[in-house]
Parts: sequence; C-alpha cells; structure tokens
Amino acid sequence: MQGTEQALVDLAPLARLLLLALVLAALPLAWWWLRARSADISGRIAALTALTLFLTFDLIVFGSFTRLSDSGLGCPDWPGCYGEVSPLGARADIHAAETAAPGGPVTWSKAWIEMIHRYLAMTVGVLILVMAVFSWVGRKRLPFSPWWPTVTLVWVIVQGTFGKYTVTLKLYPAVVTLHLLGGLLLLALLAAQHAAFRRQPLVLTDTVPLRRAVWAVMALLVMQVALGGWVSTNYAVLACTGFPTCNGQWWPEMDFATGFTLLRGLGGDAGDGGVLRTVPSQVAIHMAHRLGAVVLTAALLALAWALWRRRSQDAAAGRFALGLAGLLGLQVASGLSNVVLGWPLTAALGHSAGAAALVLVMTLLLARLPQPLAVTQARGAWRPAA
Repeated sequence: MQGTEQALVDLAPLARLLLLALVLAALPLAWWWLRARSADISGRIAALTALTLFLTFDLIVFGSFTRLSDSGLGCPDWPGCYGEVSPLGARADIHAAETAAPGGPVTWSKAWIEMIHRYLAMTVGVLILVMAVFSWVGRKRLPFSPWWPTVTLVWVIVQGTFGKYTVTLKLYPAVVTLHLLGGLLLLALLAAQHAAFRRQPLVLTDTVPLRRAVWAVMALLVMQVALGGWVSTNYAVLACTGFPTCNGQWWPEMDFATGFTLLRGLGGDAGDGGVLRTVPSQVAIHMAHRLGAVVLTAALLALAWALWRRRSQDAAAGRFALGLAGLLGLQVASGLSNVVLGWPLTAALGHSAGAAALVLVMTLLLARLPQPLAVTQARGAWRPAA
C-alpha cells in the first residue's frame, strides 16, 4: 500500500499463493495418479494431458465469465487480493471499496470470481509443470518431442504475465484480447499433444489441399475470435441493435480509425476505465465482427461439406463435419441472441465457449490429418522405433 492507494503489484502473498496452487492441484493429480497407476509412462502422460486439456477449456470458459460479469478488477491488485491470498482476508478492504463506489468494479462476489479464476489458472500451471517433467522422464516413449510440453509450460507463464497486466493496466483492451488469444493457443498446444497419443490419422486420398483449407479456415477463425474479443473488451456488443440491419441501417455511421486504435486504454485516450465513448467507433467494431462472421460461416460450411464428402474414406471425417456444423449453428444462435436479447450472460458465455470449442475441434482435425512426408521423416529422426 502507498498511502490510501492500493499497490497494483503486491508480491507479499506470492509464496502462500504458490503453496495454495500445490494444494489445489493435488486433487486432480491424485485423481490422475489413481486412474493411470497401472499404465506405463506414456499412458500416464496421455491421461495427464487429457485432464489438463479439460481443465484448460474450463479455465477459458471461466475466464470469459470473469470478463462478462465485469469481475476483471474484482481484486484490483496482483497476484493476491488486497495483498491477501483470498477475499476472506481482504474483507475489510473489499467492503470499504464497495462502500466508496457501490457501482464500481470491486464487490464481494466479483472478488471471489476473479480469485477463483486465478486459482484455476494456477492449478492448470502446476499440472502443465508436472506434465513437462514427466515428459522429459519418459521422452523415449512419447509420440512427440518433450519440448512441446516445455513450450506449453513457457506459454502458460506468458499467460500469467498477460493476466497480471490485465489487472495492472486496468483492462487495457489490447492486453485483454491478447490474454484471450493466448488462452486459446494454450488450448491448441494441449489438444495437439493429446491427439498425438491416439496415432489415428484420417485415411484420406487428397490430404494436401484439405490441410491447406483447414489452415486457411483456422486463420479466419483466429481473426474472428480476435474481433470477438475486441467487441467484448470495448463493450461494443450492443452498439448495433436489431438484425440483419444495425440500428435500422444496412451501413450505419462507423469510425474504424478510432475503433481499431490498439494502443489506448478502455476509456479511449484518457484510459480512465470507462467504455469507449464514440458510438461510431463501437459500431465499427461490432460491424467488423458481423462481417467477419459471414466470411467465417461460409468457410466453415465449405470445410464441413468437404469433410462430409470424404466420410466414405474415413467415418471420422464425417464426424468432424457434423461437429463443425453443429458448433457453427450454436455460434450463430448465441451470437444472434446477444444482439436480439440484449447481451444475456448465458448467451454471451455460450458464444465464448463455442469459440473455444471450434478452436479445439479445428486443432484436433489438423492433428488427425496425415502429415506431409517431409514432416514425417523429420519426426522419425528423433522418435524411437516402436
């Protein structure tokens, strides 16, 4: 603390938080060990990877809930809450902040939401650390290089840094959006490692053009997720009312230059924590996401159709097609619900979860497509014979 102002970074509770992370991670680790105790080292790492992937998806969804419930500054310092391990120890500070600003970002419930998100992130971090250690121990039995989980561990540390700056920079839109994209990258890294244990490539005859198409759709998906994150962090969901028109117009007034100025605070140039004030700027952000949705929808439908036509070669191709089409339908429905129903929390959360699920399925699809010969030969250089 400095005077009456809360220090943005207070490392006093760091050791206690690390100890708490170990305690929290002990539960899933114990469950993993009991379930996989009869398996060999490769089977144990496969089970741990699947468990970590599941919890990482949960972490991304809960992170979306933290953002959508305006709980990102529920504890205005990092890594603890008013220098404490939990809101229990910060009860007096939270009460004082809520009394001073009843409509402000700090409340008892928001503090708990923010800290639970941090606890879950720390738990995932511990699991990834254990996974990296075990991967090096059993590296001769793995279908991938142990550097993959090591890179994953490094990335989860980078994600923690993004989490820190999300708080200390008071929900700086670019940092919050990067934090979202970083979470999806973490999910993709774990999904690729999980798929490697199955060793079941799709049996298809023309994988090269299909792989290029999947990569192209994945690039569009990442761009659309980034646009969606920009919409959410700038509170531009309700900048357009009505569908398919925006505020009764097909092409309303828009200010793309201001709306897509990346280096600015949440309140614009002042950065005082308020939402972006220029309505045409928010409309531009919202419309960019709508137009991106049209392009991505067409691309996903084309990819799903291409996979469906190949189901006679491999039934899994048909399942991927149905999965992509189903998730796309849910995304369209939840996206429209956000606009038509006034951004209900359930629809907004479902839209975020659906985006993460699409990234997950697309990553698994890429991992299941047969690798080009050059990549297969390169892998054979370090992978031991069965």
